Amino acid sequence: MSDSVRPARPHQKLTEDGRRLAEVLSYSRRGSRFTPKQAEAWDAHHEAWVIPDEAVDVNDFDLDAWFGRKAPLAIEIGSGVGEATAALAASRPDMNVLALEVWVPGVADSLRRLDEAGVNNVRFCSIDAVWFFENILGPDAITELWTFFPDPWHKKKHNKRRLVNPAFADLVSRRLVPGGEWRLATDWLEYAEQMQEVLDASPSFAGGVVPRWDERPVTKFERKGLAKDRVITDLLYRTVAAPQGEQA
Repeated sequence: MSDSVRPARPHQKLTEDGRRLAEVLSYSRRGSRFTPKQAEAWDAHHEAWVIPDEAVDVNDFDLDAWFGRKAPLAIEIGSGVGEATAALAASRPDMNVLALEVWVPGVADSLRRLDEAGVNNVRFCSIDAVWFFENILGPDAITELWTFFPDPWHKKKHNKRRLVNPAFADLVSRRLVPGGEWRLATDWLEYAEQMQEVLDASPSFAGGVVPRWDERPVTKFERKGLAKDRVITDLLYRTVAAPQGEQA
């Protein structure tokens, strides 16, 4: 990445007259109040397992240093309360797993789950995923990417806020190693169709709809979708060609 000053992170961008800049993001901020159990888990583990937002503003930010080792990297976007995170990380002890989750109480819940499972190869950061991919990660940085049940933004006027779009797919293709995997799941059929349309149109990906990934645990969120008779769609895409050119 370039040594120049990084662009301001979302929620920090200001207009010329000092007002906060309105941004189109793939998420909305939720409450930040902890339950007693969440507070206990946060106090016990956040210093070791949570990367502070402001840490990424330092130009020599070193993600490997936060894990204490260099290892293949898996990233989960929107880890929620960590149900999938804990299970997948436990089965990948030789990988570093970074969970990007902006809902801090969910991160606290995840810390508790990891502690209970004896998992210590996960780090959390509450930074916007698109900004992180653009400004922190370099080419071929990721081996696996997991995007499970992202906000579907189902109202047509909000569709532009969906995470999976052509621009982000192109960015992901330049961050995944050749042959790297992007696994996705959604309980919103129309969004699943959009995901497939976007990724099928990319020359850098090959894949499509697959049977439910048995490594992914059935989460509380997924059970709610099933209770509403929603169809759960799993997709798997792999990078098939080295992208042309890399912007610093």
